[in-house]
Amino acid sequence: MLIRKATIEDLPVLLQFEQGIITAERPFDSTLKPDPISYYDLEAFITSTDVQVLVAEIDGEIAGSGYARIKKNPDVYYDFEKYAYLGFMYVLPAYRGMGVNQAIIEELKKWTVEQGLTEIRLEVYNDNIGAIKAYEKAGFKKRMIEMRIRL
Repeated sequence: MLIRKATIEDLPVLLQFEQGIITAERPFDSTLKPDPISYYDLEAFITSTDVQVLVAEIDGEIAGSGYARIKKNPDVYYDFEKYAYLGFMYVLPAYRGMGVNQAIIEELKKWTVEQGLTEIRLEVYNDNIGAIKAYEKAGFKKRMIEMRIRL
């Protein structure tokens, strides 16, 4: 498995991955607008110095993706000014359970440390048990539960 920085040439595959993420998340959030929607400006992320977009290649095929994006901490009461936010985590179904997600996260952790950051955060739907287990396996811990009511 090769973990590498994404390039503009990878964009067609990455746009398909984005739709895969949206499809997977629809059952967890009834407030998502009908298709077509987009979560990310992937081209801008790939070319940004504040975002590290990675892909995992297996036998020449892009099998998974993820990014870490530097974000400013809006809350002055924490002991860090900036943190890395993880997103765009996707693995093709044929490659799930092979450690692709873990390998991408490990490389994103290294990049985060190289940026001088000490905090990584992400969001995951409460009912997405598989994703929660994968993130816990990578060392993430639950911190806060967001609650809402639709009126």
